[in-house]
Amino acid sequence: MYDLASKCSVLLAKDFVHNAFTVILNEETRNSRSLYVEMNQTVITIYPQLKISKMYNFSSVEENCQVLDQSLENSTMNSRQGTNKIEISDQKGVSVSYDFQYDLCTVTLAGWHHGISAGLFGTNDNEAGNEWMVPNGSFTDSVKEFTQSWQVNKCSLVSKKEKPCPITAKQNICKVFFEEPHSLLR
Repeated sequence: MYDLASKCSVLLAKDFVHNAFTVILNEETRNSRSLYVEMNQTVITIYPQLKISKMYNFSSVEENCQVLDQSLENSTMNSRQGTNKIEISDQKGVSVSYDFQYDLCTVTLAGWHHGISAGLFGTNDNEAGNEWMVPNGSFTDSVKEFTQSWQVNKCSLVSKKEKPCPITAKQNICKVFFEEPHSLLR
């Protein structure tokens, strides 16, 4: 257990063989953070301080950019949101849950992902001696070097397929109510 002192976006876990999932802790403005989860051409971004999440599906044409409020009909990913918790899973044994009440993120991987993922959460191969592996395959015993090695894009995450989505009237109202700095409901 260690304190993440980095003020940059960092890669928590990624499947480097099949690219089945990616989990990134993003550094947002005003010292807040968001959790970026990508599975099966679908991205869910969780904003813990706002207690909300947004879902995007990129499996169709790249220009078709939409926020999905309903469940995904043609997706191989499941999402479930309770009062204080959101859970995302796929049929290949990847599960990510976030508990807003306790500010706790859990990533669970089935045996199919044994030893093919890496990031700040370790190598997932049941070997304690190689948990502090850096992206080039070498090892470190320095917390600072370990966290800096998993930083994403020099402290900023640029999503590879994300294009600006047109904002609907409902989304604009929600943004004014819940995201604007001067709003009492933020």
